[in-house]
Amino acid sequence: MPLLTTEYLTADDAGIARAAELLRQGRLVAFPTETVYGLGADARNGEAVAAVYAAKGRPSFNPLIAHVASVEAARRYVQWSDAAEKLANAFWPGPLTLVLPLREGHGISSLVTAGLDTLAVRVPAHPTARQLLAAFDGPVAAPSANPSGRISPTTAEHVRTGLDGRIAAVLDDGPCGVGVESTIVGLADEPTLLRPGGLAAEEIEGVLGKTLRHHETGDPLSAPGQMLSHYAPDAPVRLNAQARRGDEILLGFGPVDCDLNLSEAGSLTEAAANLFSALHALNETGRPIAVTPIPDHGLGVAINDRLRRAAAPRNT
Repeated sequence: MPLLTTEYLTADDAGIARAAELLRQGRLVAFPTETVYGLGADARNGEAVAAVYAAKGRPSFNPLIAHVASVEAARRYVQWSDAAEKLANAFWPGPLTLVLPLREGHGISSLVTAGLDTLAVRVPAHPTARQLLAAFDGPVAAPSANPSGRISPTTAEHVRTGLDGRIAAVLDDGPCGVGVESTIVGLADEPTLLRPGGLAAEEIEGVLGKTLRHHETGDPLSAPGQMLSHYAPDAPVRLNAQARRGDEILLGFGPVDCDLNLSEAGSLTEAAANLFSALHALNETGRPIAVTPIPDHGLGVAINDRLRRAAAPRNT
């Protein structure tokens, strides 16, 4: 695609106003959320959403998340439910996406939903994201601001590395705090964990008072991040490594001998925040990546999910 001149905007009033204006023009703006940087487009503008797919090289069957400013805004686009009300009251704004049936007359581009009759929607907690959504006054479709299948961006520099010249602007407000994408829960039928993420499933189950069904590999795609090969560095990734093999570079967790550590203290929250930045740094070495075991509970579920996708055979 033809190269653009990408603007780099500061997260002040002028920068946010400029970013909102670009969105109104149907252009693409990367912006920070508490999870990762998102690549935003007007979710009602089919051409703008198509430009997101083009910029990312994203498969058209992979749905996008619509970011909105409030619960009231979400209700304009989806059929609300008691379960949605409980989860929104408990966790919005925050790193939780709900998938609900579309409301009649919703106006959302079918490219956002990948032709499904449901919409993934969330209210982000990041102050700059909230200010941008308020200034834009509409739903913003925003997958992670990186080439499709590659490591998700947690800083504006990560966005620059992957998408400079492909998008209109980047709204820079430093590193993201959570560091992995939102947890996605489907509420169109039985409450289902569609993608683990920055909010632990146990917390969601506590609010709902029931165990979540888990998305199975053979189920149809119904939410972002369900492709098998995703979040992939250029080099091979080997999981549950106890030591380096050959030319590998070792990513560790806890008190282990390694080249780069997600959290020497063994904190899953710290590891989640550091995950994509660490993969970016190791990817730049050009060497195969080995990863020591990560506990598979709490945020460790999301971390291991991302690592398994990074290690999966590449899509062709």
